Amino acid sequence: MAIKNADITPGTEEKELEYLTSREFRDSVQTVRKDKLMLGLMMNFPLTIDRILEHARRLYPHREVITKLPNGEIHRQNYLQTYSRVKRMAKALGTLGVKEGDRVGTFAWNNYQHLELYYAIPGAGAVCHTLNIRLFPEQLTYIINHAEDKVIFIDATLLPLFEPIAGSLKGVEHFVIFNHGSDFKTTLPNVSFYEDLIDASDDDFEWVTKDENSAMGLCYTSGTTGEPKGALYSHRSMVLHTFGINQSSGLGTAETDAVLPVVPQFHAMAWGLPYACLMAGANLVMPGPHLKGPALLDLIDKEKVTVAAGVPSIWTDLYHTMKRCPEVDTSSMRVLMVGGSAMPRALIEAYEKEKGINVLHAWGMTELSPLGTVCHLQSRHQHLSDSEKWDTKACQGTPVFGVETRIVDEENNEQPWDGKAVGELQVRGSWVIRQYYKLEKSESFTDDGWFRTGDVATISPEGYMKLTDRVKDLVKSGGEWISSVELENALMAHDDVLEAAVIAVPDEKWAERPLAVVVRTEQGSVDSEGLRAFLAPNFAKFWLPDRFVFAPQIPKTSVGKFDKKRIRVQVADGTLN
Repeated sequence: MAIKNADITPGTEEKELEYLTSREFRDSVQTVRKDKLMLGLMMNFPLTIDRILEHARRLYPHREVITKLPNGEIHRQNYLQTYSRVKRMAKALGTLGVKEGDRVGTFAWNNYQHLELYYAIPGAGAVCHTLNIRLFPEQLTYIINHAEDKVIFIDATLLPLFEPIAGSLKGVEHFVIFNHGSDFKTTLPNVSFYEDLIDASDDDFEWVTKDENSAMGLCYTSGTTGEPKGALYSHRSMVLHTFGINQSSGLGTAETDAVLPVVPQFHAMAWGLPYACLMAGANLVMPGPHLKGPALLDLIDKEKVTVAAGVPSIWTDLYHTMKRCPEVDTSSMRVLMVGGSAMPRALIEAYEKEKGINVLHAWGMTELSPLGTVCHLQSRHQHLSDSEKWDTKACQGTPVFGVETRIVDEENNEQPWDGKAVGELQVRGSWVIRQYYKLEKSESFTDDGWFRTGDVATISPEGYMKLTDRVKDLVKSGGEWISSVELENALMAHDDVLEAAVIAVPDEKWAERPLAVVVRTEQGSVDSEGLRAFLAPNFAKFWLPDRFVFAPQIPKTSVGKFDKKRIRVQVADGTLN
């Protein structure tokens, strides 16, 4: 479409952008289109992250951010105080040379400072790049250099992990430290201190971002199959994602909630909960570095947590802590949200039957910002038997509005939603990436615009999606597929088993056979024959693992999933024993 305007001749990018976002331009477009398409007469109100904070300030000024500090003390500040500090930090970023579009890294636990950065960095027009503290040094170096981070904020407790890579970072100009003691020392150059920047600034600051399609966040995949890849979120996508979390088919966050995100802020933006809570007015309870069962149980009790979110390994530990401490009050809990990997059916049942805590299975990926599906039992399922209920609860659930799903075969033919057909799960939607950062072409996207997740799934007629495996983790034995996930869930239902991971190992006769790596509970004594007999009634004989390896722990990725690449290597060289 040719745009004609005799009065405006843009000479710079800024003037062009000003014109393209002006009412005069919109009126001219409507004039051109009026014979072909009737446009709505609604305000073009930008969906930007700062609007969430403004909403929280006005409606929920006394709701709180509660943080357990590294020394164990509790820090509290309300949303009004948070608003002022965010504005001060957003203004201070300018003194560090941060401009629109610059990437600003964060290397921190879940705490109030990290929350402030979630709003201050996008509010200053920059991109909040959350750095995974559990990555190998080589991966961390690669990600920082690939993102071209200009400034990095670091929790002082994590400096021993960060300082060794500082000499390999190419473009970082400033390091900002917080949660440091009076005897603080570091080898990092160009160091500033978080509270000094806050104190030297003021909250007389106008939000920079005007275009909802500008970038606001950057998260990298864990890179278990190659170099990590970046998902670059926009203001619009993240605000829509926040609506998705807070809708009733999502988490349904409300002002009456106190939400405990155990999922790290460096993992897919803490599943979007720092935005969802401020939009809904819920209290936000930050655990800091205190992620073990006793510390989490104490926070649930004292802060009357209603919603907690994390990966299955966290909830396994919490469950055993709760069994040891039955006197601790957990009656405030309405939802235990689990994602990252499938939670064993037996553990879901134990939480609900023994503790009365509703377990909400969810599924997502970094590429989805990350929410994709949530498993709510719908009203029409009230007739289900107990066994059918737990089977349904063990599914990953139905897609929230904003995300669409399908399963396809190896020729990319769509498969029916009948609960039987198996295929690769593909998604598209308002907060799904369309390409990776600095990677124009990728086999992860189909020609017709869907994202290939790499997960294998079935979908029931009611829309319930159930993951059966990752494409790369399926075991193909004698031409037949075996699901490692189904075997793992079944093994973890045994009273003597704390964790179990199943991998494929080479076999001369069958090409591949399943091998199970098992961690027993403290009192557990079950052996290979006992586990094989435990599995036999529910699986075909060829599904049963030929070998069991009993180990003190199972290697995990930086986001708490079983690291099957490392497991395969350690099983092959005999070090996993």
